[in-house]
Parts: sequence; C-alpha cells; structure tokens
Amino acid sequence: MKLTSKELREKWLNFYKERGHVDIGAVSLIGDGTTGVMFNVAGMQPLMPYLLGAKHEKGTRLCNVQGCVRTIDIESVGDESHFTFFEMMGNWSLGDYFKKEKTQWTFDFLTKELGFSKEKLCCSVFEGDENAPRDEETANLLKQIGIKSENIFYLPKSDNWWELEGTVGTPCGPDNEWFYPRHDNPCGPNCDITCECGRWVEIGNDVYMQYKKLDGGKYCELENKNVDTGFGFERLLMYINGLTDGYMIDIFKPVITYLENACGLSYSENAEARKAMRIIADHMRTSVMLIGDEKGIVPSNVGAGYILRRLMRRAIRYAKQLNLTSENLIKVAKIYIEEIYNEAYPLLTEKEDYILAELNKEMDKFNKALEQGLKEFDKVIFGIERHKEFAKQKGEEVKNEIGGKAAFRLYDTFGFPLELTIELASERGYSVDENGFKLAFEEHQAKSKAVPQGAFKSGLQDESEQTTKYHTATHLLNAALKQVLGPSCHQAGSNITPERLRFDFPCDHKLTEEELTKLEEIVNGWIKQELAVTKEEMKKERAVEIGAEHQFIERYPDVVTVYSIGEVSKEICTGPHVENTKVLGTFKIQKEESSSAGVRRIKAVLK
Repeated sequence: MKLTSKELREKWLNFYKERGHVDIGAVSLIGDGTTGVMFNVAGMQPLMPYLLGAKHEKGTRLCNVQGCVRTIDIESVGDESHFTFFEMMGNWSLGDYFKKEKTQWTFDFLTKELGFSKEKLCCSVFEGDENAPRDEETANLLKQIGIKSENIFYLPKSDNWWELEGTVGTPCGPDNEWFYPRHDNPCGPNCDITCECGRWVEIGNDVYMQYKKLDGGKYCELENKNVDTGFGFERLLMYINGLTDGYMIDIFKPVITYLENACGLSYSENAEARKAMRIIADHMRTSVMLIGDEKGIVPSNVGAGYILRRLMRRAIRYAKQLNLTSENLIKVAKIYIEEIYNEAYPLLTEKEDYILAELNKEMDKFNKALEQGLKEFDKVIFGIERHKEFAKQKGEEVKNEIGGKAAFRLYDTFGFPLELTIELASERGYSVDENGFKLAFEEHQAKSKAVPQGAFKSGLQDESEQTTKYHTATHLLNAALKQVLGPSCHQAGSNITPERLRFDFPCDHKLTEEELTKLEEIVNGWIKQELAVTKEEMKKERAVEIGAEHQFIERYPDVVTVYSIGEVSKEICTGPHVENTKVLGTFKIQKEESSSAGVRRIKAVLK
C-alpha cells in the first residue's frame, strides 16, 4: 500500500475518531515552561498534565498529529532517517480503555489500514524486575491477535518502561514497542530487534501507565490506568511507500527535486550532495516551523532562538557547498509553506511574509560574516600546513589541530560558533583545541567584565549569604518574566550585590503596574512553596535538550552545571545558590526602567 502524507494523516485521525476519540489538534512547538524543555520533544508532552490526573475538557479518548522538535542529535542529520522537526501520531486513553483494546487497535491499524505484514511485525515488552512483574498480559494479548511468539521479545526497564525520573506519586508503567524490518536481508542468524545492524526500526510505542511510583523505587497499581500511544509520522510514511530513505517521502521529495535542479547535482549519485540536500531540507523545514509557530521565535543568541540560528546557519553553509544562494533557500521555504503544509498548518500561510522576511534577515547577516570567516578559516589551515612543512624538514611532527586562540578569533571576529569551526575542521581532517578555545574565551570574558571592585562571577559582587539569596531570586524572576511576558523573554544582563539585585531583559514596553504586581506574586508564591534548589552536571547538549536556560551555548564547556528550582526554573549556571527558596524572604520590586534600546531593567530587594 502506498499513501501520501495527507492520506496517512487522515487515516490515523479517522481510525481513532471512529473509535470514540476526539481530535484535539496540535499545540505550539515551543515549550510553555511547565514541562521543563525548550521545545515539545514528544507527542505526549502537551498531554502530561492529563496523564498525571487533570481532567481534559474533551473527554477521556483523545488523538492528534503533533509536531515536535529535537536537536540533541543535530550532527546526525544528513543520514536517511534523522530529522530535527518531525510529527508524532498519538492517541490516549485517560482512565478509559486499556491493553486489550489498544493492542488490537494498533495491530488493526498497522495490518488492515496500512498493509503491514503480521508475519514481520515484532514487539518488545517489559521483562520484569524486583519491583514490577513481567508483562505477560501484553505478551499474551499480542499472541492472541496474531503476533508470532518468536517475534515477541522481553526487554529490561531501560528499553520497555516509562516514568518521570526523580518523581514520587506519579503514574508509570511498561510499554509495548512495535518494530518492522527495513528490508528482508538479515545480517546473520541472530538478526532480530536487538541487533544493531540497522535492519530493525521501532515504528511506534504503546505506553501503559498502570502503576503509581512510590518512595524507594516501589510501585503500586493505579485505580485509573492510562494509555499513551506514539507513532512516528515520517517513519511510517517511509515504510508504507516501500522506501528506506526518509527524504524520499512526499514531504521532502519536492524540495529535494528543486535542490537537484538548482545545483545541477544528482541526489542519488552524489553522496556529498545528498548529505547537503538532506541537511538543507531538514533545517529549513524546522526553521519555517519555528518562526511560523503560534508562539513563533526568531534567530537570536540565547535559548530557543540560538537553536534556530544554528539550524539556519548550518543550512546556509551546506547551501554554499552546492553553490546555492539565499534565493534558493527562500524557495525551499516557500515549497513547505505553499505546497506541503498549507493544509495541515494553515498558520504558515497566514504568516508567510513574516517568515520569509525573518529568514532573509538572518541569511543576510550570516552571509556577510560567513564569506569573510571562510577566508580566514582557509588562512588558518594554510598556516598550519606551512608550519607542518617546516616541522617536517626538522624531523618534528605537528598535529592536525586548530589552536584554541585561532578558533576563538573565528568566533569573536567572524561570528563562527565553535561547533561550526569543529565541523569545518573535521571535513578537512583536522581537530580543534576546544580547551584552548575555552581558555581564550574565559580570558576575553574576564577582561571585558572587569570593574573597579574586581571581576564579578555570574554577575555577583561577592559570594556572601545575602548575595547568594539574591542570585537565586534572579532565577525566579527570570522564570516569572517568561510567564508574564512570554517564553522568549530571557536574561540580558544582571548585577547582584548584598543589598539588591539588578536584572536586564529584552522588552518593547515599560511594564505596567499590573505586570509588576503579577511578577511579585509569582516569585513570592514560589518562595512560599519552599522549593528545593538542586544542581546536576550533564553534557551541555543534554542541558539544551531539557530546556535549561543559557546564553551562547557554544561558550560553555562540554559538561555544565544545571541548577533547578523545583519545576519552575532550570538554568545553566556556576552558582552559588541557596538550598531552598524558603530562606529568601519576601521579593519586592523597587524600580523598573529602561536599560538600553529594547532592554528594560528591574531592581528588586528581599525583605
């Protein structure tokens, strides 16, 4: 069976609407701050409050096709299966039906609606541990509906269990993952879903939230059990149409065809061009979606705007490899807006002029810096090669490595993010001295931040007890500003002394008395909740993925410290902080004023 993306979308929604579900539509791609991530990274994420017990206004049976954005594996984009924007087909039971109905419906949809062979379908279920039993119930139901016993695999908690880490009293439980082979050529006699050869790919997942998580890693049965289903839209579309390359589905094909004609290179015959076309197609699609979202963002140097900027600049660089221009990239954006998503995402059509204008602004800005920067990069490589020649004559060896100071100059003078320099260097067989870059950056930062009293750390005059309290309070103020002014609001500067805090943020108007009062109420409400302040070290890519507030992520080391205040604030920071908000006292705004064009300043005290 072959289907278009429009037909698959309709089939999914109609299948579940016929079974009593309500199509709740898609929500914004931009995280609202309640789930702790910058973007919606899974179809179930916006449903989290209802899976945790809240009543949904549209009932207990829900379905949709939800857009998602994940950028943690951005470097993998360019192969046949990775995307930064993708869609998830979901359906949910909120205390309604459970395993029997769900296994049957998933099986029926895959085999009867989409034509998957029941002989090839494989499933994995939870193998059980000391805290929860083996999921024989799901395994038996799968056998009853037609899945062969040898195609059912029992896997550990790391593979077939869902729960919110670090929580108590929340629902959790086993899941049933569905797999299908990309082709019929096993790599050996043991080529099953546990094999890493790439033949088997997960196409969907049914999560059964049947337990409540208790202290000590224990669980008890829930009275009202939930079902959460997620199936990858692009991946299913690929399988249905007998493809092994995700960029050949009808969502991407018009873009790939256009790029082939524009650059005069063959997608199928030229591996380097194929990679570049995939990156352009993916990154431009995500850029269009983020700018055209109902909470649309624009490229910037912080937060979600930084991710968008990185995507666009990566697309621009690969376009240059194919001798394509900004006009070609704008045409790609138009194909997505006018031809591919005009029905599924009508807001893109409404915002078309705005989207294209923002894309053009960013491309103009980067093209100017890129042209100069690439010339400078070539000079750096040329200099190293010359040095290697002289060293060779002396019997010495020189590493194929760009020094930290050279990488920092590319960043500071030409706007090259460190990861761009690393990527360019890798293509030439070079590495980059990342530690040297960090030291050069810190040296530059220390010089630029020096003040008569000495250099402030994280905007702090000292690390006294009172200054530490004010530092923690700035995190709460930052989170509160996002609620009052919108999720794109962020820190533009701070200065903290033992007497007060000063916080700058982008804003196009003087805050009203109502807005100021609301800020105080939110911050003081969090203080009264006695929220714990915790810190965790993690890779900076992971910190970005979970939505940790940051500025200029390329400047950070590989491992960063993330401070979390309950569920309301999450920031990459060097500290120090209090252990609990209860010690802060009462937050009071003393003054709100202009700091510079488009930037406002709040001065506040703790009483």
